[in-house]
Amino acid sequence: MKPICFLGFSTAVLFSSLLVTGQTPAPKPVLEAAADPVVLTIGSLKVTKGEYETFINALPPQIQTEAKGPNKRKVAEQYAELRMMAEEARKRKIDQQAATKAQIAFQVDQMLAQMLFRDLQATVKVDDAAVAKYFDEHKSEYEEVKARHILVRFKDSRVPLREGQKELSDDEAKAKAIELKKKLDAGADFATTAKAESDDTGTGAQGGDLGQFGRGQMVPEFDTAAFAQPIGKVGEPVRSAFGYHLIKVDERKSKSLADMKEQIEKQLRPELAKAAVESIKKTNTIGIDDGYFGK
Repeated sequence: MKPICFLGFSTAVLFSSLLVTGQTPAPKPVLEAAADPVVLTIGSLKVTKGEYETFINALPPQIQTEAKGPNKRKVAEQYAELRMMAEEARKRKIDQQAATKAQIAFQVDQMLAQMLFRDLQATVKVDDAAVAKYFDEHKSEYEEVKARHILVRFKDSRVPLREGQKELSDDEAKAKAIELKKKLDAGADFATTAKAESDDTGTGAQGGDLGQFGRGQMVPEFDTAAFAQPIGKVGEPVRSAFGYHLIKVDERKSKSLADMKEQIEKQLRPELAKAAVESIKKTNTIGIDDGYFGK
């Protein structure tokens, strides 16, 4: 029989505490039972709504989403099957075998270690100075630009050829882009030109408008140009796998420390938690027998 998996997650880790305790809840008073109805019956074992929801809320977020949504019944069926198999194992005293006890103990230790790290991330104090330092070191990452572009495609471009359009070579596409830039520099309206000439039909219909975007959201060549060229000027043609781009930056701004504080704290927490783990290591001596394990 294949191991029972909980929507792709092994039960070995997820249900460590359940396998260890393995105790049927004590009978509830009549009034309390009425308020917390039994929602699962597994042989002689009865699981109330409160007990089941407590269990679900302790699972990883991705499984909680499934258990409370489209796979609610499937999760309950898998949970019931797990409990059924665990009860049968106890009847056969498999839980009393030395190898089983060792595996359960290891799984519990693994779960506790993971929960400790999670707790450290949630509770570690993030110093305001550390947040400010991180912000200053990564300030360029928080820049955004608002821009428009006109695309002139060439053969083997990643964008499809427009209906009735002539296939251009690389040199021909570059020459066309240069000519369009001359017209724009002479006063031609960028939005009108984009609607008529851009091979990016999606943005072309919007006058070439790309909206606002941050660093790394565009292909590297485009990204570098958009964050470097002057505001309000049409830059030199920029080549990418899509073709030649004429870019006009309408606005460039940077998010403030206040805007990014919460996000930076989330980014710093894992590293601070690792530092806390290292501190725990330093306060606990670990001895390894070189004769048995080797040096």
